[in-house]
Amino acid sequence: MTTPDLQEAFQRLVEEHKKILYKVCHSYCRDRDSRDDLAQEILIQLWRSFGKFDGRCRFSTWMYRISFNVAISFYRRESTRTRRVISDEQRLLETADETERQPEDVRLLYRFIEGLDPLNKALILLYLDESSYREIADVLGISETNVATKIGRLKNKIRQEFSGAKQA
Repeated sequence: MTTPDLQEAFQRLVEEHKKILYKVCHSYCRDRDSRDDLAQEILIQLWRSFGKFDGRCRFSTWMYRISFNVAISFYRRESTRTRRVISDEQRLLETADETERQPEDVRLLYRFIEGLDPLNKALILLYLDESSYREIADVLGISETNVATKIGRLKNKIRQEFSGAKQA
C-alpha cells in the first residue's frame, strides 16, 4: 500500500472509531487541554503503529489497546508532574460547566469511573461500550475469566455507590 493509500485508510478508520478516542480521553482527563494533549498523543501512536496493524483483531480492539496504553502512561506522567496552580473557584466553575448538562445518573457514573484505577477504568469503559469479554480480555491482556470476575465486582460496587447516592 502506498503512503497516500495508507494515510487515507488510517484517516477513514480513525473517523469511523473516533468515539473510542473521545471516551478514553474524557475518562482519563478532566480538563479540555489535557484531553486535547492526550488525543494528540494517542493519534500519533496510532499512526506510528498503523503499519503493524495486521487485521488479526478488529480495528476497534487494536485502537482501544493502544489508546489505553497511551492514556495510562499519560495519566501516570501527569499525576507525578507538578501542575500549575489554579484557584478552586476556577476549577469548580470548569467542572460545573461540563457536568451541568448531564443527567444525574450519568454524572454519578462519571464520578464513579473517575475514582477507579487505570485497569478498572479501561475495563468499565470497554464493558459500557458493549465489547465482548473476549475483546476486553484481548485489549487488556487478561483472561476472560478475570474480565468476568472484575466486571461482577465493579457492578456490585456501582450498585452500592448508586444506592448510597440516591438515599443521600
